[in-house]
Amino acid sequence: METLLERPAPAPIPAPARVRKPVGWLGTGLFAIAVGLAGYTGFRLPGTWVATLESTSLTDGFHRRFLIGTLLHPFAVLTEYDYRVFAVASYAVLGGLLVAVAVAYFRSPDAGRRLVITGFLLLPTGGYLFHEVGYYDQALYLLLFGALWALHRDRPALASALMVASVTAHEIALLTVLPVFGAVVLRKLPLRRAAVLLAPPALAGLVVLAVRPAAPGAVARLGHALSGANFPYRTDALELFERGQAESWALYSITDVLLYLVPIAVVVLGGFLALHRRGGAVLLPLAAISAPLLLAFGGWDEARWGFLLITNFAVVLWLWLGERGRELKLPQLGVLSAVLLILTHIPMPYFDHYAPREVTLVGPPHAVGFRR
Repeated sequence: METLLERPAPAPIPAPARVRKPVGWLGTGLFAIAVGLAGYTGFRLPGTWVATLESTSLTDGFHRRFLIGTLLHPFAVLTEYDYRVFAVASYAVLGGLLVAVAVAYFRSPDAGRRLVITGFLLLPTGGYLFHEVGYYDQALYLLLFGALWALHRDRPALASALMVASVTAHEIALLTVLPVFGAVVLRKLPLRRAAVLLAPPALAGLVVLAVRPAAPGAVARLGHALSGANFPYRTDALELFERGQAESWALYSITDVLLYLVPIAVVVLGGFLALHRRGGAVLLPLAAISAPLLLAFGGWDEARWGFLLITNFAVVLWLWLGERGRELKLPQLGVLSAVLLILTHIPMPYFDHYAPREVTLVGPPHAVGFRR
């Protein structure tokens, strides 16, 4: 007779899979309102700075920020650098990014992750996202989302290739999307395999920084070509490829930029620590969130760097909540709501003398001669 000791041990019961609850009409309406408000606040046509930078290509001798321009080069030459080519490309990238955000929202299995996305759109960052149409930051995050999708689908080579492409789109990928990708890879894969995936984009970034931004005469040749375009190209945008880092530092105060960024960093890092369990595992996401702080040494666009700092916080937090495997409890939702509320007070001025549109339809009573 079979005894109890001879019986095979029962198979372990697998943990129940996390069921994704469909987003109801209330969540759908809230997302639509958030996107609508963000678009209304910051929507604009791509600026001439954007069109100028999107004209730079590897074919024309530019060795930095050339990916988008190289892809658009045949169309630009064919149309004699028609502004509409660059506008369509800019809106296509923004549209792709919004589709990725929508998919992330509606596929999020819990209210905490949806709150992160809704909050980001309702913050000044939502309007800034639309205002930044055409800036390479949007292409960087679209490539990051593609790389994370490829990693999820067990296509690590494709993921690494997309991150290599990101540093050729703009070198600030080294301090924005690559740290986020690195944090995910280092948490999911063995160290040796993670290093293999991270080495190509890191080396590509170092090469981009080491080589001369543009070949001799490239700026003058492109300026001559753009002189016949149907938009006033920005000479100061092309001057970026002739100016060294020391010359750039002489044009602005790094201290002032850091003083703008540090309070934002304190809020987002403190908020993440309040939501994250303690331990060494917190170091990777904290590094990924705080990496854009170093952009203070790269230029004077402090509002743009603040936008990227909050963006990294939102992306890392959304990814971490997915790894966590369970919904946030009420106190944690309160902490997250408090962080988002504080961030609503961060000033985020726009470029080119633009300003966020007012939500109200009329001005305050005193502005229209209100009488008692």
